[in-house]
Amino acid sequence: MAIDRKGFLLRLPQQVFLELQRWAEQDMRSINGQIDWLLREALQKRLGRDPLRSPAKQPKP
Repeated sequence: MAIDRKGFLLRLPQQVFLELQRWAEQDMRSINGQIDWLLREALQKRLGRDPLRSPAKQPKP
């Protein structure tokens, strides 16, 4: 399954960037990969499902 990706500019405070960089290195990921992973984890917790899977189709009323 190919994932369609959308690029965008993200500005972070330097200290946040450095902490993300350190964490990414520990997890052997790029910073981009680490941010992607963090966002998916947060979305999974919020949505209760994998954010890359299509939401269940709602029946029409």
